[in-house]
Amino acid sequence: MEEVVEEVVETVKFFGPLSILPVAVIFVVSIITKRTLFAMFCGVIAGALMIAGGLPDLPSTFFGYIYKTFSDDTFQWIFLVVTFFGVIIALFEKSGAVMDFGLWLTKFLKSKKQVLMGTFIFGLVVFVDDYLSNLTVGATMRKITDRLKIPRTQLAYIVLLMAGPVSLLIPLSSWTAAYTGIFETEGILVNGSGFSAFLHSIPLIFYAWIALIICLLQILGIIPKLGMIKKDYARAESTGNVFPAASTPVASEADSESADGGNVSSNPQPWNFLVPLAVIVVVTFLRDLDILFGTAAGTLTAFILYLIERKARFLDLLTTCYEGVLKMGLPLILFVLAFSIKTINDDTGMPSYIISVVEPLMKGSFLPLVVFLVCAVYAFFTGACWDLAMIIMPIVVPLSLSMGVDPIFTGAAVFSGALFGNVFCPYGDGVILCSQACEIRPIDLMFAISPYMLLAGGITAVMYLAAGFIL
Repeated sequence: MEEVVEEVVETVKFFGPLSILPVAVIFVVSIITKRTLFAMFCGVIAGALMIAGGLPDLPSTFFGYIYKTFSDDTFQWIFLVVTFFGVIIALFEKSGAVMDFGLWLTKFLKSKKQVLMGTFIFGLVVFVDDYLSNLTVGATMRKITDRLKIPRTQLAYIVLLMAGPVSLLIPLSSWTAAYTGIFETEGILVNGSGFSAFLHSIPLIFYAWIALIICLLQILGIIPKLGMIKKDYARAESTGNVFPAASTPVASEADSESADGGNVSSNPQPWNFLVPLAVIVVVTFLRDLDILFGTAAGTLTAFILYLIERKARFLDLLTTCYEGVLKMGLPLILFVLAFSIKTINDDTGMPSYIISVVEPLMKGSFLPLVVFLVCAVYAFFTGACWDLAMIIMPIVVPLSLSMGVDPIFTGAAVFSGALFGNVFCPYGDGVILCSQACEIRPIDLMFAISPYMLLAGGITAVMYLAAGFIL
């Protein structure tokens, strides 16, 4: 099947402006139907039809791209990581660990503002990987926020806006490993080290800093509630419904309560949650920041711990593991379609077209600003992040050197733009995982965070423009 796609792609020429058609289809269908999965499917069909050149070859081309996704090493890694996260979250719920931790937190978190600040701090603590942060913080805090009638969109905003920026700014995460490797590949070194070069870039990753500051100010009430979040607060106060309007929750509140209410102790302690979490962090560090080994070790630890404590019988825990895998079915399908879209975009020449359009604008002091905007737009339309940096850095570095601009500075602009677009994209990996953990739809999450994202993006753009002339 893969050979069929390769033979078709060899005959394909760049489509120019038409290369953005699959992504345009995704956004139009998403807005009309509010169904991300269906929109992604339509986008893949549109792209496969372009590549195939007609209906006769459409089926083989479509399934060829799906097959290539399953053959991709990165997708296989994500598949395993997400699956383990699904299992460990299910074990947390079955054992009552999440509810115990939540009840323990309520000893210190009484008001809405305290709970939101607790969510913010929790996101800081779980810095080792954005996947871990999105899934763990969202699944843990939603019980507490529901009781205080805090909308799920407000919770998801904090969870999502903490996960990516914190993982990028604290240089002990999986993001650090990825971007250090990119610096080393492009020969951007400080004292002979790509890691040192990445450390020098951290103060210049303006978007990550601005996003965190805006999130904190919103929690404190200095920045008001805006857009969908404001409407959701009003509805939650009047009706008690914490979900977005017309949104169907992944699980009903009754189901959620029964899922982890049976094993909650009369004297709740945090250890059944914190011990597996600590194992995830420690093993991830010991395995060179590979979260896959960390989640596998944390899952095994949770299973053994709950078996010893008799939280459930052995066969019941096995059933729980199976149910945890099933819960991750939707995000895994979305990942399959997202990877297929990325491959189709590459094969239609979309990255080259976008770069060719904006490359004439990349002049001197404007370079950091233009790099940020280009990366933000590309990541927004494709959901790309790490792979975006791999694509554009080979272009940005020579441009920086030829214009006398520090490549570490423009590299930081690449990272800022990639993070902004990825977090804003309704089928970006972070948005998918955060919406799954908070039990809302990705498209609702995108609209909810829009006012704050646009504010952060605008301030970031101004900072890169000013810094381009100053530095």
